[in-house]
Amino acid sequence: MRVHVADHPLITHKLTVLRDKNTSSPTFRSLTEELVTLLAYEATRDVRVEPVNVQTPVATAEGLAISDPRPLVVPILRAGLGMLEGMVKLIPTAEVGFLGMVRNEETLQPDIYAERLPDDLSNRQCFVLDPMLATGGSLIAAINYLFERGAVDVTAICLIASPEGLAAVERATDGRNVHIVLGALDDRLNEVGYIVPGLGDAGDRLYGTV
Repeated sequence: MRVHVADHPLITHKLTVLRDKNTSSPTFRSLTEELVTLLAYEATRDVRVEPVNVQTPVATAEGLAISDPRPLVVPILRAGLGMLEGMVKLIPTAEVGFLGMVRNEETLQPDIYAERLPDDLSNRQCFVLDPMLATGGSLIAAINYLFERGAVDVTAICLIASPEGLAAVERATDGRNVHIVLGALDDRLNEVGYIVPGLGDAGDRLYGTV
């Protein structure tokens, strides 16, 4: 498993505003979209492309185009939905699927309640969107589900992660082509499975339910 923690002052600045408990939901949503677009540049570094020629007003130019099959972007509902627009702005030709998961607050394990994905993911590059990599349960379940459908590599984009969650994902995905791109790696999980210092419940803050 490869892990990349983005090191850029704009990313740190936007994360700082997201962490602030006084940041309003509209601002939180807008900054999340901007932040995901920045993280997506790193996440798509290895997106598959093929050479093409185009005609400029002056001459023929060699370039690159995204290869088929198109990348599949999979937000984990509900909080991952707030990251989708920032991702598809960067790759507007990507296909979008959805995976609904909710954390059981007693077991801290994910429960799947909905999915809308292609039946066959053979030879597909998949990009999973999940704001918080806390215990790792939801992300592990999503990654395993995509590989079982035939995906060849999975990249996860998360705003922040805990060391415990990152270690859990690494153990669970050993030997698979998994790449994790983070805005920040925080200190730890607390006793109820929340990231510290974190930013609270991303879904609640995105949709104004706090």
